[in-house]
Amino acid sequence: MKKNTGSCAAGNCFLCRYCMPEWVPAIELHKQVLTFKKGEVIFKEGEKVKGIYFLNSGNAKVHKYWAQGKEMILRFAKQGDILGHRGFGNTDVYPVSATALQNVSACFIETDFFLKTLKVNPDLTLMLMMFYSGELQEAERRMRDLAHMDVKGRIADTFLMLQNRFGTDEAGCINIELTRQDIASFAGTIYETFFKVVSEMARGKIIKITGKKIKLLKLSKLETFARANTN
Repeated sequence: MKKNTGSCAAGNCFLCRYCMPEWVPAIELHKQVLTFKKGEVIFKEGEKVKGIYFLNSGNAKVHKYWAQGKEMILRFAKQGDILGHRGFGNTDVYPVSATALQNVSACFIETDFFLKTLKVNPDLTLMLMMFYSGELQEAERRMRDLAHMDVKGRIADTFLMLQNRFGTDEAGCINIELTRQDIASFAGTIYETFFKVVSEMARGKIIKITGKKIKLLKLSKLETFARANTN
């Protein structure tokens, strides 16, 4: 981690976007702009909560460890997203970890000032509540899918979600580079099974893989796989 004296892009920041304009100077005084290199841990599961992070640039993964050090990826975060909010509540430790997937810049706000900010900015408090609600709904959907979808359906659904969330680059590939292990973890399967299913999809020209780049060629086919076991 490195502290940066530069400023963030206020228009992209969840915090600045929903605060009263009169409160933004106070944020400027209290925030820290931090940078993290690819692969660097932003915060770690079990660490004492010190504050909350707002991503200015780059992507990160939010994950937990379970039996025998295995990793479960809960979500992928991008520019404008929030990290560390799961640490607020009845516990004073982060229940998850966050790791930079590429070089990341984030605004960090300490807990005390962030709570004061919520008290005087009702629009921010409302939008944060909506964010929590949306994340809870997505988590419940994923729990249902993990229980009822077969592996092919979960992998297809993961590809569709990634493209919907991160868009595509100039070549039409999903605009985020992830390791096969990270995608397998998010889809709730082991690497060997993921490799087998993805290889079948590639042979069937449903997707195209070049290095870490993934291009979805037949969206309707992937949607069919994803819907097959949801009823």
